[in-house]
Amino acid sequence: MGSLSLAHWLIVAAAAVLLFGAKKLPDTARSVGRSLRIFKAEVTQEGQDQEPPAAVTQGQLTVEEQARRLEEQAARLRAQSAAESRDKPVT
Repeated sequence: MGSLSLAHWLIVAAAAVLLFGAKKLPDTARSVGRSLRIFKAEVTQEGQDQEPPAAVTQGQLTVEEQARRLEEQAARLRAQSAAESRDKPVT
């Protein structure tokens, strides 16, 4: 009753494929991995002083901040592209 055998893991994997589909599974795993990394970083920072890094105080962006801004910009561009494609007349 302690550990999971290979058969148990196969059942879990089959259930995941049925729930998410084979195409969405890699994206789901990637998202879970990102979430766990963020959670781990937040937990390790909890015990430390919350002083901002020197790069942020000097006006430079951290890699995480740059990535967040790029993701926001990509989302805006996708929404704009979708809106434009809906507005085009079909010929």
